[in-house]
Amino acid sequence: MADTKREIERKYESDTGTLPDLTRVTGVASVLHQGVSHLDATYHDTTDARLAASAVTLRHRTGGSDAGWHLKFPVAPGVRDEIRAPLSDTLPDELAALVRSRVRDRPLLPVVRLRSDRDVHHLVDTDGRLLAEVSVDTVHAERLTGDGGTARWTEIEVELADDGDPAFLDKVEKRLRKAGVRPSESTSKLARALAETAPDTATTPTPTPATAPEAAPRQKRRSRAVGTPVTAGDHVLAYVRAQRDALVELDPAVRQDLPDSVHSMRVATRRLRSTFRTFGSVLDRESTDPVATDLKWLAGELGLDRDREVLAERLGAALAALPGTLVSGPVGDRLTAWSEARHAGAHGHLTAILDSRRYLTLLDALAALLEDPPLRKKAGAAPEKVLTRAVRKDLDKLAALVTHALELPPGTDRDVALHEARKKTKRTRYAAETAAPALGGPAKELAGAMKSLQGLLGDHQDSVMARRTLRELAAVAHAAGENTFTHGVLHAREERRAEIAENALPEAWKSISKDLRPWTT
Repeated sequence: MADTKREIERKYESDTGTLPDLTRVTGVASVLHQGVSHLDATYHDTTDARLAASAVTLRHRTGGSDAGWHLKFPVAPGVRDEIRAPLSDTLPDELAALVRSRVRDRPLLPVVRLRSDRDVHHLVDTDGRLLAEVSVDTVHAERLTGDGGTARWTEIEVELADDGDPAFLDKVEKRLRKAGVRPSESTSKLARALAETAPDTATTPTPTPATAPEAAPRQKRRSRAVGTPVTAGDHVLAYVRAQRDALVELDPAVRQDLPDSVHSMRVATRRLRSTFRTFGSVLDRESTDPVATDLKWLAGELGLDRDREVLAERLGAALAALPGTLVSGPVGDRLTAWSEARHAGAHGHLTAILDSRRYLTLLDALAALLEDPPLRKKAGAAPEKVLTRAVRKDLDKLAALVTHALELPPGTDRDVALHEARKKTKRTRYAAETAAPALGGPAKELAGAMKSLQGLLGDHQDSVMARRTLRELAAVAHAAGENTFTHGVLHAREERRAEIAENALPEAWKSISKDLRPWTT
């Protein structure tokens, strides 16, 4: 079974490779020498370095107190989450699953071997409590693929103790800098090893630059290098790339059942689908529609767990707010059992989805789309006019949906119409987010207005779903001979919440419409 540890550390270089007197660091009472460990680590990656490209490291290490398999994900500069599994000859399935969104079908191979002599010191306070571990590592790196070579270096590593104050590392660094020790230019040992053992490419011919787009005949399909957004196509692709990256990066969190991960991944799929539909004048729909179909499928699968999570939180809070005199029967136990049963089944199903051929093919399709984007003629135009027109079309459709919903009497038809308006609100919001880097303030204001409207319509839709769930739970409780009075009370309160949202919508839409006049003229 793997376990996770938050690792906060800094790396340094020194010409002498020795430690200064660290008892002069504020808070340090003693520096306790722990001896020298001999570590032997083999790092694995694909032949095209997909893990290294996203600063993820996977190694098999012997020696030291934590021998085994280590998988590290970046969290912030100097902060990584390390997931450990016991020592074995082959990569444990649970770690293989956590890198699947990045490597997909590519095999993981040994790429670098690092052998280190680690001289360890503990910095402790007056109570003997560990503040940080400081090690001097003498490293021998060997590239295991291609014509790579070897490298040697010495570095100093300072790792904060569990639950330690990150500000303490600033104090240690201040002392190290005064002694002439400087921060390392490499983010990790693997990064340095890859750089210093890379095959000599000095004699490799420089690739001939591609023909400039403006010099080539106009075609429906063009490729553009990643860079600072300039054209309409650049801006749309930047947004697509960000959401694709979010999908890939959230995959391990969803597998580990981390809070809010399913919701965030579902939002990324929706943003991608919306972008493909809204900006059809930029990206050819003939190419993006099949990808959008699979994104819709994925969003639906993610929704199985997310919808349960939202409803469980909403109904649990509503039940907790009721006076005791209105609670009859084991309503809370029934709700908890329903939530846990649904979650267990949904999470197992979702993990299988993330291992499915359809999902992995979707990730490959997104990668291929970004590598060779199906750009249309308008993609090469200045972004202001193209993006504004696309956003305005979404906003016009939203206005029609809201107007239609408000004309309907309360009931099922209005509920459905408001739900459609909610979906269009999200799409308009995502379109504004895409355009914001190019259009600035107006697009940001539009995104904010759509977020506000989305919240109002979302509360209404959640009420619709909550009432449906309450009726289902009441039927089960009734069949078990339990009192269903409280289910009725909660149902009535949800009806009232929906009514409040519906009554607030006309004024809210009127207010939003005034602020959005520049988009509708």
